[in-house]
Amino acid sequence: MGTFSATVDMSAQAGRATALERARPADLAAIHLRKSFAAQAAVLDDVSFEILQGEAVALIGANGAGKSTLLRCCVGLSPLDGGSARLFGKEVLTMSPRELRAVRAKVGFVFQQHNLVPRLSVLTNVLHGSLARAGGRCWFHQLAPKEERAKAMHCLDLVGLASFSERRADRLSGGQSQRVAIARALMQEPRIVIADEPVASLDPRAAEEVMELFARLMETVRRTFLFTSHNLQHALTYSDRLLALHRGTLKLDGPTKSQNVAALKELYEISAS
Repeated sequence: MGTFSATVDMSAQAGRATALERARPADLAAIHLRKSFAAQAAVLDDVSFEILQGEAVALIGANGAGKSTLLRCCVGLSPLDGGSARLFGKEVLTMSPRELRAVRAKVGFVFQQHNLVPRLSVLTNVLHGSLARAGGRCWFHQLAPKEERAKAMHCLDLVGLASFSERRADRLSGGQSQRVAIARALMQEPRIVIADEPVASLDPRAAEEVMELFARLMETVRRTFLFTSHNLQHALTYSDRLLALHRGTLKLDGPTKSQNVAALKELYEISAS
């Protein structure tokens, strides 16, 4: 009797958890996406998935698998040949340019290339994350509203670089530059952060520190997190869920805890280093 009760209780809890998952809205969705370039074979071929609010998702795949193209298509930076993409429940293809800019302003981007303005201060570079929201006065920190400067300093504090606020961006290390790029993305007050190979240009120690920072920050500020990586250990460590592209098709969409490096390396021909 006791065993039966425990089994029923566990089943009920699992059912409630599944219902909660379904209740969470999708911040990003791809529906039968197709994309080709000129006469080449399809870069994306019937790709479908949803990323729910609050998830941390790793997108993996070999070079040329279509990872960066997929990200660009999902946020309306590259046109589709078929299918559709949704950001926060809105169809990307049917939005006007103004509507798309407004929706895309809720997406914080972090790239392999940090894209900081070298001759400007760290604080000013972070303030650039608020340009869409607060206007052109945030181009220089001397002109920015006091409340925006305070927000920028808070973002720098979150990434551990508040004491570097006056330093020029071209005097930072690679790891420090990427931290500033993360602070700039947070300054947007995004609903989802998308990072495309965010640590590929960093040395192993700096890469680990940045990924740990990402994981901690996304949990602290409760933001959805989608990142691409060639580092399978990073994908397994810092995500709740894995998406895997292979030659333009989605071959895996499942919980990270059910995967391991050896299986992923064999299936997707990605280096485990």
